[in-house]
Amino acid sequence: MSISYGALQTDFYQITMAAVYHRQGMNRQATFSLFAHDLPAQRGYILAAGLAEALKFLADFRFTDHEIAYLASLNRFGGEFLEMLAGLRFSGEVWALPEGTVCFAGEPIMEVTAPLIEAQLVETRLIQIINLHSTLASKAARCVQAAEGRACVDFSLRRTQGREAGWAAARSSAIAGFAGTSNVEASQVLGTMPVGTMAHAFVEAFADELAAFRAFADTFPAGTVLLVDTYDSVEGLHRAVKVAGELKQRGNHLVGVRLDSGDLVGMSRQARQILDAAGMEEARVVVSGSLDEFRMSELVSQGASVDVFGVGTKMGSSADAPYLDLAYKLVSYDGRPTLKLSTGKETWASPKQLWRSLDEDGRIAGDVLGLRHEQLSGQPLLTQVMAGGRPTGVLPAWQQAQERFFQQKAALPRTCLRLRDPRPLSITPSQELGQVQQEARQAALQRTSRPA
Repeated sequence: MSISYGALQTDFYQITMAAVYHRQGMNRQATFSLFAHDLPAQRGYILAAGLAEALKFLADFRFTDHEIAYLASLNRFGGEFLEMLAGLRFSGEVWALPEGTVCFAGEPIMEVTAPLIEAQLVETRLIQIINLHSTLASKAARCVQAAEGRACVDFSLRRTQGREAGWAAARSSAIAGFAGTSNVEASQVLGTMPVGTMAHAFVEAFADELAAFRAFADTFPAGTVLLVDTYDSVEGLHRAVKVAGELKQRGNHLVGVRLDSGDLVGMSRQARQILDAAGMEEARVVVSGSLDEFRMSELVSQGASVDVFGVGTKMGSSADAPYLDLAYKLVSYDGRPTLKLSTGKETWASPKQLWRSLDEDGRIAGDVLGLRHEQLSGQPLLTQVMAGGRPTGVLPAWQQAQERFFQQKAALPRTCLRLRDPRPLSITPSQELGQVQQEARQAALQRTSRPA
């Protein structure tokens, strides 16, 4: 799906800094690292997502004539600077975690190397993209885990904050293992069949519930899922069975029933009993209504008879943790390692690589953060995905990201997978990175102590 954003989709200070860099002749190669300072309270890992969108943005980055005219109208910027912006394209390289990779706090999700002005101007949009997609993918992954093998489908579109967020919820939840989405536009792009049943309003619009069920079954005899709790759930179930019998006489079958409110444990059990007693063991029980991983886990543990979870608002907004504490920090300029020394937020200097080792059981034993050129034991995770401002290969497909995530999730320590009180892994710096960090720290402190 193509959602285009101009270069002005940024914070104003990115442009003012760029103007200063331009005037000072500061535009040598810079490397910025994008990572999470910390994880939300109930997250044992991050599911990295959004790389395909980020690479599209970088490849298409430019200021339009209209945007340049607007900047000129502010009477803040010189003509030479605006002329430079008019011809600016992203020409740098990107190293990143492939989509579907699990990662932890402090680990680079992406590192961008480009002339300083280019690398600075793309910061805001890159953080937006990676934050949105990785936040929603991480939430959706927890829902899949809570479902314990039952299917999950994305019902979040109406409650997401706009078209881009709806697309991100659909794609990111697909990476995490959701079986489908109600978002028709996203289904078209993802190559999946859209999923959905009916609204309570549909039932209310007919003279009675049975008439509504029959009308739907007549129109979609091969795809009938009936919402049975508009009035009385038990009566709705019996009417659904009646319609199912009529479908069977015509050579079709009832796909399922949906419960959206009330005692979901008790009613799902009753639905299963009523359907089975009518010889409709293949009909599925779909449950929806303010679900998240915590509520889903409760339903499963209490013995709810659920075949499919329809997950909406709380997944599509990642309600309990709606953002990741992402940062995009300068780690090298003109060959000089740079870092931030703020208390509690010191950053790792220099372009980096991340190596992952497994224990004898195939579980992730730990990640080592080192310098890009080092050769350390374990699997290097960051790969070059852009060179000369162009992607190095075909943009990653969600199916590949899903396969990667399934493999990596199977290797996560169980403490990382807990829905409550998880224990994320911490990273270990390499000896050489530690030495560079110490030297960069000392150099930075010396610069700040020099007299004016």
